[in-house]
Amino acid sequence: MRTVRQVAKAARISVRTLHHYDAIGLLRPAHVGANGYRYYSRTELLRLQQILFYRELGLALGEIGSILDDPAFDPLVALRSHRDALGARIDQYRDLIRTIDRTIASLEKDETMEDNDYYAGIAPETRERWEREAVAFWGEDKVYAAQAKARSMSREQVAQIQAEMEAIRGEFQRLFAEGVEPGSDAAQAVTARHYRWVCHSWNPDAAAFRGLGRVYVENPEFRGTYDDGALPGTAAFIAEAMAIYADRSL
Repeated sequence: MRTVRQVAKAARISVRTLHHYDAIGLLRPAHVGANGYRYYSRTELLRLQQILFYRELGLALGEIGSILDDPAFDPLVALRSHRDALGARIDQYRDLIRTIDRTIASLEKDETMEDNDYYAGIAPETRERWEREAVAFWGEDKVYAAQAKARSMSREQVAQIQAEMEAIRGEFQRLFAEGVEPGSDAAQAVTARHYRWVCHSWNPDAAAFRGLGRVYVENPEFRGTYDDGALPGTAAFIAEAMAIYADRSL
């Protein structure tokens, strides 16, 4: 039997995440001691593995619970399916890495690339879907204005903006891992920084900023960017912090 802290450490997730999984019935401990401590057996460790695999593949927690609780669920079939899906991802990531390497080389040498080479490895249907989702959520005017603004930026500006986003994401993940509340001064300071970063492209009002936070949770690709595998729940933490910031400051 393993304690909740031992499981959290082994899976590289937070204790709070395991508590959340227990609260929603997704992963119950095998036993709860008289002292209130949760204990997990091999069965729960294997179920957690499945949960984290499905999270990596972009499924919502409700979907994962339905799959795992289906009487017809077969762990071996699921593992083979995960392997196939991840193998396809590896192939795509190799293409994306080659695109990144080519782009780095072209920027370092100040050379131009063929337009299509900038997007090698990104499926056309994926790019089209991203744009459709953005237009549906924010409207054509805002999306196309943001695209025009992005095209007007220099390479240096784009690099600075990307570096700032990585720093902001790292700060959110650190605060979430430390158990900081979304409404705390520390979390709200990072959220204000995030709002300023968003304003590089457009200036959302309170409703739009709250909506952007919901996208981070509801869209598997956005959620995966922030949860980063080892920290599931970070996207929800950010969304809550953004909603609080919108109510307080916008």
